[in-house]
Amino acid sequence: MFMQHETYPAALLELVAHADDAIKAIPPLFPLASSVAVNPFLGQTSEPLPVTAARLARVAGARILPERAMFAAKIDAGEITDDDIIEALAAAGGTFHRPSLEDVKAALKVQPEAPKALPTVAQLAADVSGIDWPSLIEERIGVWAASHFDEGQALWQPYRTGGVFIAWREFAARDLTPEIHGLKGFGAFVAATSRSQWRAIGRACETLGLKAEAANTGFHRLLMDLGGWAQYARYLLWQAELYGQNDSSAAELLAVRMVWDEALYELYKDQIAERWEKVVQAHTLPVTPTRDDVIDAVLQTAAERGQQRKLGLALAEATPRKIDGRPALQAAFCIDVRSEVYRRALETLDTGIETIGFAGFFGVTAAHKAAGSDVVEARGPVLLQMGTQTHAGESEEADLTRRYSARAKRAWGRFKLAAVSSFAFVEATGPVYAGKLVRDALGLGHGHAGAEPAPQMDPSVDLEARIGMAMGILNAMSLTSNFAPIVLIAGHGANVTNNPHESGLHCGACGGYAGDVNARLLASVLNEKAVRDGVKEKGMEIPADTLFIPALHDTTTDTVTLYDQDVPAANGRSDMAQLRTWLTAAGQLARTERSARLPRAGQGNDVAKRARDWSELRPEWGLAGCRAFIAAPRGRTDGTTLSGQSFLHSYDWRKDEGFGVLELIMTAPVVVASWISLQYYGSTVAPQLFGGGNKLLHNVAGGIGVLEGNGGSLRPGLPWQSVHDGENYQHDPLRLSVVIEAPREAMTDILRRHDGVRDLFDNGWLHLIAMDDDGKLGWRYDGNLSWSPISGTPPDGSAIAAE
Repeated sequence: MFMQHETYPAALLELVAHADDAIKAIPPLFPLASSVAVNPFLGQTSEPLPVTAARLARVAGARILPERAMFAAKIDAGEITDDDIIEALAAAGGTFHRPSLEDVKAALKVQPEAPKALPTVAQLAADVSGIDWPSLIEERIGVWAASHFDEGQALWQPYRTGGVFIAWREFAARDLTPEIHGLKGFGAFVAATSRSQWRAIGRACETLGLKAEAANTGFHRLLMDLGGWAQYARYLLWQAELYGQNDSSAAELLAVRMVWDEALYELYKDQIAERWEKVVQAHTLPVTPTRDDVIDAVLQTAAERGQQRKLGLALAEATPRKIDGRPALQAAFCIDVRSEVYRRALETLDTGIETIGFAGFFGVTAAHKAAGSDVVEARGPVLLQMGTQTHAGESEEADLTRRYSARAKRAWGRFKLAAVSSFAFVEATGPVYAGKLVRDALGLGHGHAGAEPAPQMDPSVDLEARIGMAMGILNAMSLTSNFAPIVLIAGHGANVTNNPHESGLHCGACGGYAGDVNARLLASVLNEKAVRDGVKEKGMEIPADTLFIPALHDTTTDTVTLYDQDVPAANGRSDMAQLRTWLTAAGQLARTERSARLPRAGQGNDVAKRARDWSELRPEWGLAGCRAFIAAPRGRTDGTTLSGQSFLHSYDWRKDEGFGVLELIMTAPVVVASWISLQYYGSTVAPQLFGGGNKLLHNVAGGIGVLEGNGGSLRPGLPWQSVHDGENYQHDPLRLSVVIEAPREAMTDILRRHDGVRDLFDNGWLHLIAMDDDGKLGWRYDGNLSWSPISGTPPDGSAIAAE
């Protein structure tokens, strides 16, 4: 970690390095305003699943693989065969306790005991004192952290000068709660600690006898104890590092947690020292998976092989549609699995409709300021820095009017919540709100806000840059010729009410915002005559009658809003009326299909009502069920029913000279999709560790996350209602299968140059499959830059080879 102005002894520097590693081992938690799915195993991608299972058992007491009953049910249903298990055993290698087929099948009858984390000092102190110190620590840190990290929810702001650790010292030195519970002199103990978090950590390690050999998982254990607060601090570090800076909040939180254990150790040393010494010794041991960890990982791989076989059968049924001449409509949607249902519905309406899948930010990483706001919204993948400066295009007068209105609303809101006026407000005006309560309860008070003014790029983005942007994005979309009269650019978002996790239903590629701004920006560039003239000079001709129409696909209601007001040339065109008819009909078809899966949604029309119902726990299923990512021409999946479970990215490798687009797909959309898939996986198999808890008990804390109840740690991940319908899981915890139609040599070269992406595939967090010339699953990536033919594929190289 970054340290300055002080010189530290070598022993402390070694502890600092281990603290840095432990901090990188936990995932970031993005704030509610722009929350995106995060891979909860982000810090473990350099190791295989069985090792991670052993690691998280040690530091969190969590099981991260499905219950064996789930695997047994799949075997009974024929979804997992003996061949799948045999192949999974072969893929597992012999590094760890390699079982046999008989061992695996016998293990299905026995559920392993739930793992137990190595205890902290607080837990040992609780055992001997009868005082629930771990819960007290969680509660007191939570009380302080909710106010310290607050992003505007609270009216009064606490002392924050000096950073996290110094601010906590000011709070804890005056907090009498620990002393009331028996930790005498805690305030004075805290006040006597160093103001440097590193020196505080060093002193605590010396007191606890935590040497460097035990520090890695020892620190990791304490950070996991901090739950979502540590993950939010990790987010602050993530953001800082993205721009070449640093943030020490996570390290300072670690110091906070260690001071608690140091104080408890001093109080209970005589009673717990011997047990604690054994715990420290256990932390020095290598992280090694148990036999059960290996068996469960084999079963997990076998389940995924079974689903890949099922996917292969579905793709074999693909019936590519042939569009004679010019398409009537080309519609580009996000690769999000929810778009697959709508795209398939739209294509059934006319043989001249062609749909395209592309990352929902449409190649535009916008640092956007909404109308009447100075807040910069990072509307792009969180893996990338904010790019183009954009803002809502409206007159100065309209902007001022909007700002005055917003200030008046804020002032009224503060008056309603202020310490004194809130009581008089409720007494005086409470009855006035009866009508609003009735309207909201009946779903009548929630509707679409009016469209924002069209976004505009900063003048610094000159014509040459816009031409380059247009060429790059159209090439990446494999849309370079035979343009339709109308090309729809449809971002997506979710229209829900009373849902703190709303941004998690928006576009992940847009940083947790809806994709309307990105779609409108791209359409404005592609409709510009000077840009079209420029791309024509570079060899790409867009017909004069082609219009790019921006739109927003509401994934909750499956309605599509057109922003044709941005395109004056669209006025009066008859094909615009036809477009609206098609979109309305496709929405009805999509809602009907989705209603079969949603609880209490017997008819397609019921789906739209869920968006307005403030008591609805499951307005939509989000990306629950996602299991595959396919990058290939649409013809490879045309006519197949993928049930909203596959990310579909349009890609034609024959048009990708130098494989630059392939590299972009494998290093950005694939990685984002892996984050989504693994967040759903983690929230399903380890809900207590990586899940968001019960929506019914949520309270928003600081505007950054939710508490389950009225205190404690933030709950990261997805709420239980996002993966379970009350009776059954709605997400099958499978690691994502990435299927790409491209030469294996090209993919191997990309993996060779990108270690982080290679780790995902080499360690089994993702599966990589090469599609052959016939659109079948031809070759499987085995790790270490090697491939093997999938059963049924001739080994003579009939899968695509580099040309």
